Amino acid sequence: MSGGVPGLGPTAQKFSSCLLLLPLLCASEDTPEPCELDDDDYHCACNFSDPQPDWSSGFQCMVAFQVEIRAGGHDQAKFLKHADTDPRQYADVVKGLRVRRLLVGAARVPAPLLFTLLRALGYSRLRELTLEDLEITGTPPPPPPREASGPALSTLRLRNVSWPTGGAWLAELQQWLKPNLKELSIAQARPLGFSCEQLRTFPTLATLDLSDSPGLGERGLAAILCPHKFPALQDLRLRNSGMGALSGVCAALAAAAVQPRHLDLSHNALRATAGAGAPGCVWPSTLSSLNLSFDGLEQVPKGLPAKLSVLDLSCNRLSRGPRPDELPDVENLIMVGNPFQDPQAPKPHEDTMESNVARNCVWSFGDLVHAFGGSERKTGESAGRKKRVPRAHHGPRVRRGVPQEWTVEPPAPH
Repeated sequence: MSGGVPGLGPTAQKFSSCLLLLPLLCASEDTPEPCELDDDDYHCACNFSDPQPDWSSGFQCMVAFQVEIRAGGHDQAKFLKHADTDPRQYADVVKGLRVRRLLVGAARVPAPLLFTLLRALGYSRLRELTLEDLEITGTPPPPPPREASGPALSTLRLRNVSWPTGGAWLAELQQWLKPNLKELSIAQARPLGFSCEQLRTFPTLATLDLSDSPGLGERGLAAILCPHKFPALQDLRLRNSGMGALSGVCAALAAAAVQPRHLDLSHNALRATAGAGAPGCVWPSTLSSLNLSFDGLEQVPKGLPAKLSVLDLSCNRLSRGPRPDELPDVENLIMVGNPFQDPQAPKPHEDTMESNVARNCVWSFGDLVHAFGGSERKTGESAGRKKRVPRAHHGPRVRRGVPQEWTVEPPAPH
C-alpha cells in the first residue's frame, strides 16, 4: 500500500485501513473518496457503491463519533484472509477511536469476518451498533474466551439481516457481546425466530423492538419471547408485526414471564373480539401504557388490561365514543383522529395525507405518555376511589426533552 497515516506505526497503519468493516483496507488513497466527514468531525458516512470502490476512503472516519458504512452490496469474501488477524495487535489504536455509533450495511459478509470485527470492537468505546441489509455467509468461528469478547453495547439494531445458522443465530451473536445490552431491535431477520435453548439471559435488556416484521404474528412472538430470558424488559414494541389478537399477545407475555410497562401494538390489524375458544388471559400487572393506534379498529377491543395509565386508540375507525363498560380503568385515554370526532373527515386508513386527521396523528406516543404524566401519575383510581369515565384527550401537552419512541405516523395510501 502506498502512503500511510502520519504518526502511526506499521501495525496501526494496517489496522486503520481495516477498521469498522475490515475490508476498509489496503487500497490507493489517491482515488475519489466515497466517504464524507462533517465539519465537526462528528458524523462520517460512506457509500461504496462503485464497481471498484476505494475502501481506503474510510480513513477519514477514524476521527468521527458516528459512522455509517454501506458497502454497496459488495461481497466481502475476498477480505476473509484478514479474519485471522489477532485484534490485540491493534488494540491501542481501537481504544483511541471516538466512534460510539456504528452502522454497517449493504454487503455479503462471511461470518468469520463479522465476528472478527466484533472482537476488535471489544477494545473500542462503541455503544450503538446497527447491522442493516446484510447477508451473513459461511460458518461462524468458535466462540471467543470471555476475556476476549466483543463490545459493551447498550443498543443493537438488526434490520434485514440473513443468517446461515438457522435459529442459532442470536445465540451465536450474543457470545460475541458483553452482557450490557439495554436495547435490542430486530426487524425482518431471516430466519426471524431463534433457539431459546441456546440463548443466554439478557440481564439488563429493557427494550425489545420487534417492529416492522409483518410475518411475526402471535405464534412468532410466543417463540421469540423465550421464558425467563428477559427479566428486565420494560418496553416491548410490536409495531407493524402481524399481530391480530390481543389474547394471543397476552398469552405470549404470560408464558415468557415478562413484565413490560409499555406495549406498542400500533399499525397492526387487530381484531376487536377474540376468536371462539380463546382462553382468558391476565395481563402483566406492570403494564401501564398500551398503544393501539392505526390498528383499523371499529370498536374498542375486548380483553384489554383491567387498569392502565395511558391507552392510545387514536387514528382508528371508531364511529362512536366508547361506553364506560368498554374501557378499562384508565387515567389518560387518547382518541384523536377517529371518525366519531369529525364525521366529515376521511378515515385514517383512507386519504389521511390530505386531512386534518393526518395532522392529528403525527405525535409520538412517548410524548403523550410523558405529557399526561405516564405511569407515575397518581389519581383517584390508583388511590382506590370509585372508577370514573376518563376524558378523551384531543391533543397532547408537549414537553421538552421527551423521548421520541413510538412515533405515530399515517400509513402509506393503499
